[in-house]
Amino acid sequence: MAQALGQDKSTEAEIDQRLMLNYASGDTSAFETLYLKHKGGLYRYFVRQIGDKQLAEDLYQETWGRIIKSASSYQADAKFTTWIYKIAHNLLIDHVRAVKPVDLFSETFSEEQDAEALLPSDEMSSDRAMEDSFKASLLKRCIALLPMVQKEALLLNMEAGFTASAIADIVGVTLEATKSRIRYANQGLKTCVMNKWQEVQNER
Repeated sequence: MAQALGQDKSTEAEIDQRLMLNYASGDTSAFETLYLKHKGGLYRYFVRQIGDKQLAEDLYQETWGRIIKSASSYQADAKFTTWIYKIAHNLLIDHVRAVKPVDLFSETFSEEQDAEALLPSDEMSSDRAMEDSFKASLLKRCIALLPMVQKEALLLNMEAGFTASAIADIVGVTLEATKSRIRYANQGLKTCVMNKWQEVQNER
């Protein structure tokens, strides 16, 4: 079963590569297929990273613009998803450096950064739906508090499904640094959610 899944992933990557090469040769329908396939994940990447939907939309559109301009230089040995997220990552870095210095890229947690975790079991099952919704909002808030490099690694891993090796290639750091970012992000999230949930419980 695992082997079959691996083959499916490989086939998917080959399809993307073929579509990109076809587009580079003038097949506009190939680009439309790629766009429809990857637009959701790429847009969410920007929204979750910067939290500003209008800015996310601008950077998202610019990414596709760069993909179009770079089509002729695309190499088939590069996995398409890794290639486009590397373009997106570089655009994001350029933007953040332009508006806010590198303190956003600190490897350590900021003081206000509580982390997220598995939440305690509910005491009142009658309000389960409301509590679940509230916990989800806490998780989202805690993800936003993560240092940017950790948040990016975590989201690329959890949402986009990239391996640590692929993420290292996208962001241009070592595999060990990438694994550390993912590990610290998970630890941070667990602490953050636990702390914030405890604060809510104490206020009741």
